[in-house]
Amino acid sequence: MKRKSSVFGIRHWKKLSARKRKIIKEILALGAALFLVGVGIVIFWLSTLQLPDLNAFDQRKVAQSTKIYDKTGKILLYDVNQNIKRTVVPFDQISPFLKNATISIEDPAFYQNNGIELKAITRAILTDIFTLHLGQGGSTITQQVIKNSFLTADKTISRKIKEWVLAIRLEQVMNKDAILSAYLNENPYGGNIYGVEEASEEYFGVSASDVTLAEAAYLAAMPQSPTYYSPFGQHKKDLDDRKNLVLKKMLDAKFITQA
Repeated sequence: MKRKSSVFGIRHWKKLSARKRKIIKEILALGAALFLVGVGIVIFWLSTLQLPDLNAFDQRKVAQSTKIYDKTGKILLYDVNQNIKRTVVPFDQISPFLKNATISIEDPAFYQNNGIELKAITRAILTDIFTLHLGQGGSTITQQVIKNSFLTADKTISRKIKEWVLAIRLEQVMNKDAILSAYLNENPYGGNIYGVEEASEEYFGVSASDVTLAEAAYLAAMPQSPTYYSPFGQHKKDLDDRKNLVLKKMLDAKFITQA
């Protein structure tokens, strides 16, 4: 069938007048030229983007709140810098439940991708085109780290392209565990609470290393919209539904069993 179609196409082309063939060739040539010019303009534009240096990303200082305890070290007396409540903890002191729950709901291919997901980007672009609205979909965990650390929340094409470029670059200077650690320690979890350690303490009264599977699923459910999904807010049922979605995705990824 392919051979017949090819032969038919050749015969059809030969039947066209010389003038029509010339017009078609000129249109194709013009289209190719415009495409190359467009590619050149995009490449030039990308080369002019001001991008930060990521080589010292893991050495930057992250704002943390200062806690003052009584002499036993157990009763918290003061929490200085109430605008940001964050306590950075080492990666190995974060529960595997919390790591796996976050990956399952935010970026299932986190350990396989290079910082971006082409399918997700394409899907987000098509959605933006059809809805005539610039959304923020299709972000990997690495992209979210870049957005939270270096970029504004402005919904512009240039900001999104910077996010893609920087995500790829960050993957070249940091390993996956370090990137996931940055995400878990710096992400907002509602109000002035940042990072899984503060979130675990605030919502469940335990350290991030000691959260249960269900607690981890709740925490992983929140970053999509921390204010909306706050356990102290008016959307507890929606939070429960998203928590169940996290657990389903963990089951699909074989991080947990049905039991």
